[in-house]
Amino acid sequence: MVYGFLDIAITPSVRAAQAEMGSDHLWQDFRGHRTFDRFTPNEVAFIAQRDSFYMATVSETGWPYVQHRGGAAGFLKVIDEKTLAFADYRGNRQYISLGNLKADDRAALILVDYARRARLKIYARTEVLGLADDLALTEEVLDPAYRAKPERLFRLHLEAFDWNCAQHITPRFTEAEITTAIEPLRERLMMLETENAELKARLGE
Repeated sequence: MVYGFLDIAITPSVRAAQAEMGSDHLWQDFRGHRTFDRFTPNEVAFIAQRDSFYMATVSETGWPYVQHRGGAAGFLKVIDEKTLAFADYRGNRQYISLGNLKADDRAALILVDYARRARLKIYARTEVLGLADDLALTEEVLDPAYRAKPERLFRLHLEAFDWNCAQHITPRFTEAEITTAIEPLRERLMMLETENAELKARLGE
């Protein structure tokens, strides 16, 4: 494996598109700084902080399907340096991703940290498991506080990952991030209000 992610992503038609746009020389002999076929502590920390990701699968007819997955931060678990897992809870019961993965186990994930403008792309082979198939894994990934019915587990075997540049990612912040950021301002405001009340009391207002 030379680079991993691009070894999978770059096909003859992609090469042709690169040549047409004049960028083929940039990627012709690209080796990267390392092979991206196992998670490092940097990716593990990034994944643990995410409360959502997007997962793409492909149907037998060739149509891609992209689904948003969300939960508490860290609901996508890093089991080891080459394995991820998450619980699949009951939703609208269309089961499009499930059906696609039963026909073709390949999936692509995108995880985004909007506040820090960072984006992680993952190629993986996906294994569909019943809740009783691996009880230890089920216990590890299920969230007892999550009020939804778990139906199965997805265990993802990493093929390759890559980081995107920050360009075109609009910063967005969660309610918790905003609360943390403005907490010093709230404390300062409370202090000023207290000082103002004390001054008014001294002036007899």
